[in-house]
Order: sequence, then C-alpha cells, then structure tokens
Amino acid sequence: MALPPRVPLLVASLVLAGPLAAQAAVAPERTIAIDERLAATAGLSVGDRVVLGPVAGAPGDTVRIVAITRRGADPSEVARSEFKVRLHLEHLQSLAGSGDRVGRFAVQSSPASSPAAVSAAINAAAFGFRAYPAAEVAVETSATFRVVNRFHRAIGIITIVASAIFLLCITLLKVDERRRDMGALRLLGISRASVVRAVVLESSLVALVGSVMGAGIGWVASWLVNWHYQGVYATPLRFAIVTPGIVAFAVALSLALGVVSGWFAAQRLVRRAPLELVGR
Repeated sequence: MALPPRVPLLVASLVLAGPLAAQAAVAPERTIAIDERLAATAGLSVGDRVVLGPVAGAPGDTVRIVAITRRGADPSEVARSEFKVRLHLEHLQSLAGSGDRVGRFAVQSSPASSPAAVSAAINAAAFGFRAYPAAEVAVETSATFRVVNRFHRAIGIITIVASAIFLLCITLLKVDERRRDMGALRLLGISRASVVRAVVLESSLVALVGSVMGAGIGWVASWLVNWHYQGVYATPLRFAIVTPGIVAFAVALSLALGVVSGWFAAQRLVRRAPLELVGR
C-alpha cells in the first residue's frame, strides 16, 4: 500500500498562549479546528481568534477557529485531560520549529485489505518508525477497561446468585403463608399436580413482571449515568448500555429462577397431608 503523498491535517497538542491578538495578518489568515472539550473549557466558538505558540506565553501565530470537532468514543481518551487541535501540517512544522517530523499519524486502509498485512508492509518498507493495526493499539490502551469489565462481571455473578437465593426464600415464605388455602383445595379434590402448576405459574408471572420492571429501571439508570459522565468528560462514549440481548438474558434468567423457586415451594406443600396444611 502506498502512503498518501501529503497528510493535509494532523492532530496535535495545543498551547493556548493568550487571548485574542489584534494583529493585522499580511499573509492569508491561518485557520484551525478545535475539539468540543477545548471549546467548552476555554469558552471558544467558531470565528474566535487565538494565538498558537510552541510554549505557553511565547509569541505565536494568530489563527481563526473555523470548526469545532466532536470527540470520538475512545475509552483511552476519557482519563486524559487533553485538548485536540487540527491544523495544517506546514503550520504545525513552523510552530514546532522542525520540518518533516511527526510523532504519529494514521493511515486508512481499504476495506479489502488486512490491517495486519498493511502494517507489516509499512514496517518492511523502511526503518525509523513502527506501524500498528488500530485493533492492536486499542487493546494496548484498554487494559484498564478490561480489568474493570472483569470486575463488573464478577459483581454481576454474585448479584445473580444472591438474588436467586433471596427469591427462593421469599417464595417459600409466601407459599407457606397460604398453606391453609392449598390444604382446602386438596380437601376439595384438587390434585397435587394442579397445585404445583398453580404455584409455578404464579411465581413465573411475578418473576416476569419483576424482570420487566428491572429492565425499565436499568434503562433509566444507564441513561442517567451516560448523561452525567458524558457531560463531565465531554465525550460521546457510553458508560452504561442496556442492549436487547441483555434484556432478553435478564428476562430468561428471571423466568427460570421463578419456575425453579415456585417448583421447590410447591413441593413442600404437596408433600404434606391436607389436614396438616389446614392445621388439623
């Protein structure tokens, strides 16, 4: 794959040297684009003029902001208090005082080509730099989030086990409170199988209603979490999600727990004599 002859824009660090500079530009006015976090923090908007310099407080170039870019949903950028500015490459080189040098840049490959093959071809073409596929960079920079993900999974498993035990205990207690009714039904000739089906059906309906309510509460909670932290970090990254797959898994698991707990509770009733259930 051949490298593009010229990289028009480059992401670079910005040193905001000061407020507006009312200097008459002889050369064509230079323009830049800033990200929304910088715009919100510094109170800048499109059309404002700022001074860019290699060091804070040093003389620089007066440039005009022509665009405000939206930040990408990159987890590795959340914890960094960095700002991004896009400017022309020759402008960056003149500010940095070094030409033909860049720290890093991105190359977009065609969909038909393999990123690993492209990076291997670039690394074999020359020395002095190193190319990495975007997926590899994402894995290296997301180690912290993988640890957090495992921690959340462990919490989820513990919560499910504790909820199952709690649901079983509550079902046993509630069914035991109705032992007189069940005993009366047995004395009227209702079969044990019918009693078991009635208890299982009732516990399944309770589990279904509870899972629907839980899914609604989870959706509202995730919306509040995203609304708060997206505003704090000025990022479109979603910190909590409720997908259809998660809802389906939660409903299925709740129904299974409801059926199992109802069956155990019903078995305790039908194994006792009807007269014992009514207190005789």
